[in-house]
Amino acid sequence: MSIRLANEAWEAVMTAHARLNSRFAAERMWAELSMREYDVLYTLAKRGEPMRLSEVHHGVLLSQPALSRLVDRLEARGLVAREVDAEDRRAIQISLTEAGAEAQRSVGRQHARSIGRDVGGALGDDELRELRRLATKLAESVDACADVAPNAAVDAAADDGRS
Repeated sequence: MSIRLANEAWEAVMTAHARLNSRFAAERMWAELSMREYDVLYTLAKRGEPMRLSEVHHGVLLSQPALSRLVDRLEARGLVAREVDAEDRRAIQISLTEAGAEAQRSVGRQHARSIGRDVGGALGDDELRELRRLATKLAESVDACADVAPNAAVDAAADDGRS
């Protein structure tokens, strides 16, 4: 493993992500629902069943306290509901309301068109499949290492002289 190449690849991914997000953020679809609110609604819609806040947290780029405040706002707007977890009555689950599901679908259709325009317009089908494969592989690798201390792999690579 080349640490330099890994960092260059990471920088390329993050640069593309930042530029795409800036472009998406400027679109009219976010007038009534912020991108972060949409992320939470999308995460709930994708699962299709109530989720604990900690599960939602795994799917969004927000701190736990920020997510909790955002869910409070979504609940006040009638887009999500909190309910007691049937399996663990101490836990609370979050679910989409009908209004939340409709808001997610409405913004989601527009967002999907934007993604198709900007990502699909830049890459061919084979490249899109390869990007999906590589991103999935990276995500699965990170998930598989969830119990490993974050610095252990870097330290091991440095000890092996692979850096």
